[in-house]
Amino acid sequence: MAESLAQTPLLELDLLKTLVAISDYGNFSAAAEAVHRTPSAVSMQVKRIEDLIGRPVFQRNARSVSVTAEGEVLLEHGRRVLSLNSEIVKQFIEPEISGGVRLGVPDNLAERSMPAMLRQFGQTHCCVTVDVVVDDTEQLKKRVNSGELDMALVTCDPGKKEERDLEIIHREKLVWAGKKNGIACERDPLPISVWEEGCHWRQSATESLKSHGRNFRIAFMCAHISGQKAAVLADLVVAPIPQSGCTGEIIELGHEHGLPPIHDYGLAIAMGKKPSAPVLAAADYFRSAYA
Repeated sequence: MAESLAQTPLLELDLLKTLVAISDYGNFSAAAEAVHRTPSAVSMQVKRIEDLIGRPVFQRNARSVSVTAEGEVLLEHGRRVLSLNSEIVKQFIEPEISGGVRLGVPDNLAERSMPAMLRQFGQTHCCVTVDVVVDDTEQLKKRVNSGELDMALVTCDPGKKEERDLEIIHREKLVWAGKKNGIACERDPLPISVWEEGCHWRQSATESLKSHGRNFRIAFMCAHISGQKAAVLADLVVAPIPQSGCTGEIIELGHEHGLPPIHDYGLAIAMGKKPSAPVLAAADYFRSAYA
């Protein structure tokens, strides 16, 4: 029995951590940032895993990676091992930071990046619990000001003076999104999907259309980016969304489609007065993640 154990190859925790990060983030570059390694080092780690188990764990193409059937099995066990490791460490090491964070996030982050980011934060701050509320920016700011939330990530116009009380941690290009080979962009008036007044995406998009003399009508109102994307995929509308949201059959539309550019939008931290240590730790994490 002892001889059998000695001959069994060991999968190091760092290798499993990298495996999970690649699965969560969807590509080697983002995973490399998450585990604080270079993309080439991450590739070497994946090769070590595949050499150890004698099976490929990822299928690679030009834009993304997907997990193989063998990789799915390894991933399931890897998550369990990493969780068990955290539980063991917590039994013997008093955490520097513990407590809770009431966090607000907008819908587009909840759909795309937030689940993976919260998982990563939980791995580095095992004794901090995060309770998330998804709402629109105006409501999130009100909830922070009232003390209902400790902090929130909110969208904003980085050029407006009234937004300067917010800490902007990320800027991204807003673009017109349409269905690949669709014709919604050719209609007059232009059918668009936005949310209610006060939404920065709506303001930027409609101001741009007005300044360029393009007729439009609000054909689809939805507070959730998933609903807007559904309308885009049905070729009912075009919609202003972050450039990173244009994937698959949803493509970026521009001047060649008769659509004017839209201003960038900012992602900012809104924080309550006298933040606790867990709240400050969460804020530092998001600053680093979006740096």
